[in-house]
Amino acid sequence: MIVIGGVIALEMVNTAIERLVDLVSSDYHPLAGIVKDVAASAVLIFSMIAVVVGIIIFF
Repeated sequence: MIVIGGVIALEMVNTAIERLVDLVSSDYHPLAGIVKDVAASAVLIFSMIAVVVGIIIFF
């Protein structure tokens, strides 16, 4: 349950980062895209870790 909560919490942080980047500048900037991609990849990596933990626990 803690890992699932971690994924949800990290997704909320990702959403906050994306909204903050959009608030700072509505124009396209390559660094803004990189920041959003890194935040999204952090959620993806943590989600994969959650899957591995689930597999270890249930199998």
